[in-house]
Amino acid sequence: MAAVATARELDPRDRGLLPTGTTGVVVLDLSLSIVDDHSGSIRGIMQRLIDTDARIGLVIFSDVPYELLPPGTPAAELKPLVRLLTPTSTGDVVTPWSDAFRSGTKISAALALARDMLEGDRVKRGSILLISDLETSPDDVPATARVLRSLVDADLPVRLLGLGPSSDARALFGGILGPQAFTPLAERSSGAAEPPAPRRRSLPLLLLVLGAGFLLALGAHERYAGRLALPSLARSVE
Repeated sequence: MAAVATARELDPRDRGLLPTGTTGVVVLDLSLSIVDDHSGSIRGIMQRLIDTDARIGLVIFSDVPYELLPPGTPAAELKPLVRLLTPTSTGDVVTPWSDAFRSGTKISAALALARDMLEGDRVKRGSILLISDLETSPDDVPATARVLRSLVDADLPVRLLGLGPSSDARALFGGILGPQAFTPLAERSSGAAEPPAPRRRSLPLLLLVLGAGFLLALGAHERYAGRLALPSLARSVE
């Protein structure tokens, strides 16, 4: 029974885009290059959050970040955004923010706003999901590095869905957050989002010990335990 209980506690796959048990703030880059080139991926990501019934907040940004949804909002509220990111009959993606997002990108301000939202709402277990190509304005790189370090110092989990990031962008974010911050989707630059592949995990030591103990007990029983004596067929006939 102990082995069965241990095996049931194993979690062989990633449960979702956000760390299990956290209230996440989705930080979505909606600059024109992102919307034009990666709208399919973004729609897929939003739909995955909706399907998992996550509790989230939402920040959209290009040069200036905006809080669209406070932390703890049901992910079903993302459905209007999915419709807005669907190409029109002409193939273009037109959103209410298209004209406002023609300037540069400032990731530091968006991440700082997400952090402030979680702190302001006193969320005990928060996380951040950044969906972006991870390219920020050159003069914003030092500020972005400072914000990332503050998130690490605050033990606030950050996951990255990089939409075709450059090697320099990966070096900046991975160097501070670690390579584990990138999700499998980070390797995909276009197309609809797909669930992350199941991650292999090493077998737990306790399960191995219990299994070995069971085999030893079975072997000892076969070697030393007395066999059940049955009356012979001849005696039963007499």
